[in-house]
Amino acid sequence: MAFPKMLAALGVLLMAPFHFRSPGLTNQLPCSEPQGRRDSLYCYHSEVNNALSVPYPGLVKSVFLDRDGVVNEKMPEGRYVTRWSEFRVLPGVEEAIGLLNWAGLRVVVVSNQRGIALEKYTAEDVRAIHAEFQKLLAKEGAHVDGSYFCPHDKGECNCRKPLPGLFEQVVKDFPEIDAASSIMIGDSESDIEFGRRLGMFTIFIDGDPRLEKLGAGVARALADKRFSSLYEAVIDLAATLHERKRLSDSIAVAPPPPPPR
Repeated sequence: MAFPKMLAALGVLLMAPFHFRSPGLTNQLPCSEPQGRRDSLYCYHSEVNNALSVPYPGLVKSVFLDRDGVVNEKMPEGRYVTRWSEFRVLPGVEEAIGLLNWAGLRVVVVSNQRGIALEKYTAEDVRAIHAEFQKLLAKEGAHVDGSYFCPHDKGECNCRKPLPGLFEQVVKDFPEIDAASSIMIGDSESDIEFGRRLGMFTIFIDGDPRLEKLGAGVARALADKRFSSLYEAVIDLAATLHERKRLSDSIAVAPPPPPPR
């Protein structure tokens, strides 16, 4: 779906309160798209849909995304995405990132890439994957503002999530970014802890239950909101921001109250 068409389709959702739910999806696992057609925006569903009613921050300027399991399909434990041909973008991701761009938010990918330390692939391999991903997004009129990764093994650095080093690197490049107006979207305990330590609003993505890391249950409980895909999370955020703008605009043009008698 081209990005302009996606915006037109989403216009109906953004004009109304958000009650999005994919019909007929109950604990489905990854599947193929019959006849080349996307019947739904994800093939598995854990029945988690905007499960918590925690309000978003008053001001949202930036969205931080984990990579594997949020942007692309996560490999089974012990395996790694080593090249572009193994990087399978999850359904709805291009549209979701395009919508964040359209809303004027910074979009930054932050990921632990321990496979570099284990010599499964190189930092250049990761940069090449991210460059190809950016090209893919560009076809939809979308982009990420930056992709940052930790190449170290456990206990070797200050940039492996949940430690704050990646956030510090981002702020050096984008000084206007601050944690209080940022959202962290991830699928692991280290993602949610990373966001919480910095004071970010956090969203947990429930992906394929077969690929969950240890600690996912803790992350699910600690996150401010939970969704089954990045697309669902962004639709909810976009609807909230749209409603806030609508209310703000209506207040701005409202006539002043009459003077007291």
